[in-house]
Amino acid sequence: MSKSNQFTIIAIDGGAATGKSSTSKGIADLLDLMHVDTGSHYRTLTHALLSAETNADNEADIASTLEALKLSTQIDGRSARLGIDGIVPADTDLRSARVNANVSKFAAVAAVRQKLFDYQRSLAEVAGKNGYTGLIMEGRDIGSIIFPDADHRIFLHADEATRTARRAKEGQTDSIAARDKMDSSRKTAPLVCPDGATQVDTGPRTLEEVIAKIADVIRS
Repeated sequence: MSKSNQFTIIAIDGGAATGKSSTSKGIADLLDLMHVDTGSHYRTLTHALLSAETNADNEADIASTLEALKLSTQIDGRSARLGIDGIVPADTDLRSARVNANVSKFAAVAAVRQKLFDYQRSLAEVAGKNGYTGLIMEGRDIGSIIFPDADHRIFLHADEATRTARRAKEGQTDSIAARDKMDSSRKTAPLVCPDGATQVDTGPRTLEEVIAKIADVIRS
């Protein structure tokens, strides 16, 4: 979809527990945008691959399983959610310990990222057709790979202790250091701060302060 003065694309990137989802949802509500959490996309594919007993160390096996999966979109409030064969998995399934332990490994596989690349870019068209003034997409490669020409590219970061505490409060068992290492060192679309992106430290700020700061950047 070609951009115009009436349609805005915002890319939000950052590591685990930097506040991407809460921030993106808040900005979506504030600015009438469609929200997309690409982290949930990788969790959805991971859940599907695990359910199919796919060998995580066999890329041919992964590619074969992915080929049979039909992707769809379901809009829930302002959020566009990924469905597999018309079904959107429950959040409890996507946040299970097994998915947590495997999502970074599957996300590093080129076939998995390629499966999602065109789908994620097509969501700008979906947002426009559904009457939104723009799209805010969060993840780890949005401003660098998916929408490098986004109107605004934001990179969130926070210290490891703060992020670990956030995960614990949510009842999650992710290892922040391990996730950072896998996400930043993978060969395909590693986590990086895009050149020219606005960096925001979410550690010392409340959620409301982070949303206000980013909204000011967008409006200016």
